[in-house]
Formats: sequence, structure tokens, C-alpha cells
Amino acid sequence: MFEGFASHRFRHAGVEVHARCAGAGPPLLLLHGHPQTSAMWHRVAPALAERFSVVAMDLRGYGDSSRPAADASHVGHSKRTMGADAVALMASLGHHRFDVCAHDRGARVAHRLALDSPERVSRMMLLDIAPTLAMYEGTTEAFARAYWHWFLLIQPAPLPERWIEGDPVFYLRSVMGRRHAGLAAFDPTALAEYERCIRVPGSAVSICEDYRASAGIDLEHDRADRAAGRRVDCPVRVLWAAHGTVGACFDVLGSWQAAARDVAGRPIDCGHYIAEERPAELLAEIDAFFKED
Repeated sequence: MFEGFASHRFRHAGVEVHARCAGAGPPLLLLHGHPQTSAMWHRVAPALAERFSVVAMDLRGYGDSSRPAADASHVGHSKRTMGADAVALMASLGHHRFDVCAHDRGARVAHRLALDSPERVSRMMLLDIAPTLAMYEGTTEAFARAYWHWFLLIQPAPLPERWIEGDPVFYLRSVMGRRHAGLAAFDPTALAEYERCIRVPGSAVSICEDYRASAGIDLEHDRADRAAGRRVDCPVRVLWAAHGTVGACFDVLGSWQAAARDVAGRPIDCGHYIAEERPAELLAEIDAFFKED
């Protein structure tokens, strides 16, 4: 799926971070969502590598990156920590300022990265999320029913870990297959890669810790930024699924305009997995938004 891409491994803060790298040109960091890996970019990354230096990173706890142990405050899986991984990875490749395109959980990491290290991010494209704080504060019954895993995974250990570990592929297919396009949206090779990685020991712990962090320490960071009046400074392009839960339950554009200074965006005629359901449309958006001035 990633012909011409090199596998890059980098150690940061005791965690090995894995990325797929190729291309030349302006650096572009791609961050995946849950329960996927960097393989989710397989339908767009080769074309992007013709114009960008592409770095498709596996977040800690996912793909071929390390699975850190749980900690009481969930700092090890906070979006601040994951954002620091990304900064260190990009610096190790010689990219000290870069663009970011990110989906789902990866987009939450990108949001935190842009707030914590504004000097690093030139422009940021976020796929099918509203800000984490806005989503938790605006939770409705409809959202809770559709995003049931948000509330299962934050339960105290070891309940959700045991449930996932009992049949990790069933869990993955339950999360992904209940979306608009079902499992038919995924290339069999990519789906097999997601299934391989969720079977890696420690995956269930990292998945739960990722979500516990989002419902805990990440919200503390977000509230501190809001209280201080901090917003994302770089240009932001937001795309969301016309047939997805986020757009149905939240004012996506309005919530981002409250969180960033320069925001535009629109819905895409697909479900949650934009990069796999509408790759040509996403490529056109990326080319237009990240074009060199």
C-alpha cells in the first residue's frame, strides 16, 4: 500500500514512534484516528508524496509505535504527550515547521500540538471532529448512542480492557463497521493491517488510556487554554462527514471558530472515514489548502 515509503523509527521519552516517510517538498505530517493506524492514508499518501515530504505517523499506543503503560493521571496518553512525540519525530527528520492533516484522534493531537507549539505548525487540516471540550460539554443522547465507545473506554480499568482483549478484532469491526459506509469502505489489506495492530499486546490498555486522557487531563488542558483566551493561531481547514455523527450533533464550523482564529471548512458527502471514502476529494482539498504561497 505504501510503495516507495520508508519505515522510520524514532525513540522519544522512552517510547518508540513509528512513521512511514516518502517524498520531497514541504513537510506534511499525517495523523490517524482510532482504531486505525497510519495505514489509513494509503489512498492519498502516494499522491501526496509527489508534492510533499510526507510523514505518516503511528500515534503512541497504535500501529507499530510503542504501547506505554497506564498511569494514574493518564499523562502518558495525553494529547499533549502525543503532540510532543510528533514534534520530536518531525525534528528528527529535519522538519522544524510543517503542515498537519489529521483525522479523528489524530486531529485531537494536532489541535493540542498547534496550541502547545504554535511555532511548529504552519497550517492544519482537521477531519471529522469538533473540539474535544465542545463535544463533551455538548453531549446529547444521540451523540452518546452513536459514540458509545467514548463512554465505555473511559470506565475504570480493567473492565473495558478485558472487553477489548476478549476479541480485539470484533471490537475494531464493531466501531468501524457501524459507521455510514460499513466495512465495505476499507481496502482488505488496510483492514487486515488494522486488525494486526489491534492484536498487539498492550493495545487495549493504550486505547482506553487514550480515551481516559481525553475525558480527564486533556479537558484540563483545554479548559486552561479557554480561561486564558488561547486559540489556535495558524490557518485551519475543517472537513466533516455529511453522513456522520459529528456534523449531525455539533456546529462543527462554529465550534472551531471559537477555538481558532482563522477557520474555514465544509462537509464532505461521505461517512467518518474521509481519506478512505473520498480520497480524490480530500487530495483536492489538501492541494488547495497547503499550496505554497
